[in-house]
Parts: sequence; structure tokens; C-alpha cells
Amino acid sequence: MTEKKSQSIVSDELAKEMFKAGVHWGHKKSNRHPKMEQYIYGLKNNIQIIDLQKTMEGLEKALEFIEEIVKKGGKILFVGIRPQVQVLLEEAAKNCKMPYIALRWIGGLLTNFKNLRKRIEYFMDLEKKREAGELKKYTKKEQKEFDKEIEKLKKRFDGLRDLDKLPDAVLVLGVREHLTPIREAKIKKIPVIALVDTDSNPSLVDYVIPSNDDAISALQFMLKIIEETINKNKI
Repeated sequence: MTEKKSQSIVSDELAKEMFKAGVHWGHKKSNRHPKMEQYIYGLKNNIQIIDLQKTMEGLEKALEFIEEIVKKGGKILFVGIRPQVQVLLEEAAKNCKMPYIALRWIGGLLTNFKNLRKRIEYFMDLEKKREAGELKKYTKKEQKEFDKEIEKLKKRFDGLRDLDKLPDAVLVLGVREHLTPIREAKIKKIPVIALVDTDSNPSLVDYVIPSNDDAISALQFMLKIIEETINKNKI
């Protein structure tokens, strides 16, 4: 009797869903990054078509790695600093209780984490004091200044409340817009998982998921699978 293989995380049915979501659409041929050649199936109307077989292989490796982290109680930092992905990213990260940064990367978050963590703790302490009414002892003008400061800090640090140590991995929705967080992760030897479109350099990433990184439908598809994998394997 032949040994039964373990069930693949990524199924053929998911490949069909990828196609419907437009995961396979890349950029124009003129924008091709030479190192993405191996992930490109062909061209259609001068648009590069991503090989979904390669996408499935990359996604499976990434999901297996994510499973390992989650089963050990680790944390994955979600990063998407483009306005069109803010809501999607926040929703997915909150649904699986993972830290996140949307819209703007905080320089030095990974390379200067101890000092930035102090700022995060200051923000949470200030917010806690306001909720407890401890700021009412100040003048109305001072209270307004505290409110402004809290809102300013909230925009920067709201998604990082539970990041009490460096993350076990960083997930970025695209490479070109996220070179700084990728660079910081490399310096700190933190693995990077990324959606990599045809105009980007895959060698910068540890876990490459060849994918359209612009279409909302493609981003929703990928985030949903990652979110489900995390929630399914939480300890």
C-alpha cells in the first residue's frame, strides 16, 4: 500500500479562485523586473501573466511558515502603507489579532524597537489615563492638547499595542513600496513574507508569493487565506 500524502494547504479550487480574483495579472512587459522571469507564464495584450502554479507553490510555503509561527505563539507584523489597502489590512490583522502598520512606516520600528516601544507604552498609558478621568485635573486647554497628542499617537501606534517584542515575521503587501521595512527586517534577521508583483525584486524576500499587488480583489483573496490560516492554527 502506498503511503498517503499529507493534504496540501493550497488546493486546485483555490487556484480557480486566484484566477477570478485577478491574482495572475502583472504589469506591462516594459516594467518587468528581470528576476521575476521565472514566475511569469506569458503575455496578454502586453501585460505579463503570473504563473499561478508558481503562486500556489509560493503561497503554500508561506502558509506552512505562518503555521509554524502561530503554533508557537509568535507574531507576524502586517504592513501595507498604501491608502487603498489600509482598510483591508486593518480588518485582516484585527480579525487574527496580529500587529499592523497601515499608511505610513515608522522609521526604526524594527532597528530601534526598544525606544519606539517606549513611545507605544507612553501612548497607551496616556490613553488609559484619559479613560480613567485622570486628565481632568488639567485645564481645558491642557486636556485638548492631550487629546490632540493621543489622536496623533493613535494614528502611528494603534496597530502596535500588542507588539511587545520584535515580530517573528513581517508580511508586506508588495515590495516596491515597502523597501524600508524589508531592509529593517533584513538587518534584524526577521523573515519577510511578501506578495511580489512582476515589477519587483523577489530576491529581497524570504517567502515569495508571486501575485498582483494592486487589485483590491487579489489583495482581499490573499489576506483572507492568511487570516484563516492564522486563526486555524492559534494556540
